[in-house]
Amino acid sequence: MPELPEVQTIVSDLQSIVGDKITDFKTYWPKALQNISTKKFSSAIKNRKIKSIERFGKYAIINLEKNLAIVIHLRMTGKLLISTQVASGKDQGLKEKHIRHVFYLRAASRKPKTVLFSDVRKFATISLYDKKDLMNLKNKLGIDPLGKDYTPENFSDAIAKKPHKEIKDVLMDQTVIAGIGNIYASEILFEAKISPHRKVKDLSREEIRSIYKFSMKVLKKAVKLRGTSVSDYRDASGSRGKFQHRLSVYKKHGQQCKKCDTIIEKSTIGQRSAFYCPKCQH
Repeated sequence: MPELPEVQTIVSDLQSIVGDKITDFKTYWPKALQNISTKKFSSAIKNRKIKSIERFGKYAIINLEKNLAIVIHLRMTGKLLISTQVASGKDQGLKEKHIRHVFYLRAASRKPKTVLFSDVRKFATISLYDKKDLMNLKNKLGIDPLGKDYTPENFSDAIAKKPHKEIKDVLMDQTVIAGIGNIYASEILFEAKISPHRKVKDLSREEIRSIYKFSMKVLKKAVKLRGTSVSDYRDASGSRGKFQHRLSVYKKHGQQCKKCDTIIEKSTIGQRSAFYCPKCQH
């Protein structure tokens, strides 16, 4: 958390800074910078124009001039917030708590703004990649559920590489499917009426098609509703998402299933919690 819909929402919000130039960078948690010093990172991105912003899996990618890219993984509690109120460097006046990094920007209109990077748990990471390294990163990840390669055939081939694994564990494996985490794996399998404990090798072709179908349906709906705010997630304006109001099983253990009134159960798969209805999902 954040997962694909949350990162996609933030990336969509950040489109407003495309074309802006990064004028400075400040960090209060340099450990978040991966394999590069704060000084080198700041120097490399300073005075670079933002050419585009994209998402791949759970990564937010800010593409800069001269084939450089800032790659951000929000992990558990990371937030990227656009602010036009704080751009002078007097950061002690910030109302948002847990600010770890600040990107200072200058828009084409010359009006300064900032992107504030908040992170309660300090697990989020920032990396600087060139074009080749960025391609290598993408190649290490699985297919993206909102990408052009996410077809029923490719989905089936991807999960078939883990035949002895439980399907929920496979859906959350970023080398198989890039972007799905605990929330959406639970919700997808509920809609597909598949138990999270089923092994991939035991799924029929029709069941695999159903999982694929509902993965698209659930994720697109979550993107439309701007993500799930069950914890720290907020969009780039600091607002909550709305998909939490549509959750069927995630963190609903002990409550009645909305379809059959059976009590929703919780178990552990791959060291992560699994939420499911034992009657609806088989």
